[in-house]
Amino acid sequence: MSDFIVVAGPDIADILGGDKAKVREIVASTYRLHDAGDTINPDSYFLRFPHKPNSRVIALPAYIGADVNRMGIKWISSFPDNLSRGIPRASAVLILNDFETGRPLACLESAHISAARTAASAAVAAERLCTGAGITVGVVGTGVIASTVLDHLHSSTVDIANVIAHDLDHERIAGFAERVRADTGLGVDPVGLDAVLKADLVVFATTAGEPYVDTDHRFTPDQTVLNISLRDLPPEVILASTNIVDDVEHCLKANTSPHLAEQATGSREFIRGTLGGLLNGTVDVPSGKPVIFSPFGLGVLDIAVGSYVMDRALEAGKATVVNNFIG
Repeated sequence: MSDFIVVAGPDIADILGGDKAKVREIVASTYRLHDAGDTINPDSYFLRFPHKPNSRVIALPAYIGADVNRMGIKWISSFPDNLSRGIPRASAVLILNDFETGRPLACLESAHISAARTAASAAVAAERLCTGAGITVGVVGTGVIASTVLDHLHSSTVDIANVIAHDLDHERIAGFAERVRADTGLGVDPVGLDAVLKADLVVFATTAGEPYVDTDHRFTPDQTVLNISLRDLPPEVILASTNIVDDVEHCLKANTSPHLAEQATGSREFIRGTLGGLLNGTVDVPSGKPVIFSPFGLGVLDIAVGSYVMDRALEAGKATVVNNFIG
């Protein structure tokens, strides 16, 4: 086949929003496959700019076996200054390749895919780790990722009673509250950071480059933390908690909070295990400590969710097919 498939962002958003439970199912299945060794997920590659230190572009190559049996690469930029321009911080494309021939199959807008797989990952972890009733969700950082996480949490088995949020930008909190209300019907109360840190389920979704939470802070044993942005917490908080990651080698890099904890102790013993191991039943979570889930973000999730999106787009007639692309 020499045709090439292109799927645009609005159509991808419709597909991903149409069946969020299916997206979480795909993400959970991919974590299980990754834990079982049926994936290849090399290190992410970072393109950084000395004269623009707050911006970066990341390449995430990956392969997933089983019924997917595809490979590809996500190329995702993070330019925080875009927010002042009125456009999203992140933009991305995903290239999918056929595993038998190596030929490129498709190019998909991937900021929606990246947000959805990140949010689904958080919700899958929360479903396993946060099983109480009527919980308060506290959100730090109120961008697109945060609202997508709330969307997936709301449609999952997590029983949300109320949502509180903190952001340095008060206008952003207002926009976040509007999106959450429109997507889930939940209200959002703006509060200070201290109040958010006391929530039953704490979600970090910031662009922080280094820890800012006080080194003396301690979460309580009944709290669950989704450490999505990875760099908000100091090593002391990490070491006082039970830690679940998506992949040990990937997560303990690039000065993430778990990486700082490893540097401080010279050991990885504070890592309890991976979410894949938790889902496969080879990892347990003991009582008596708060639990922190730190996902570095695996390229195999993008390949799995992107493959689903491509197949659904073709079925629904929402894909543009470029005939004889390769020739």
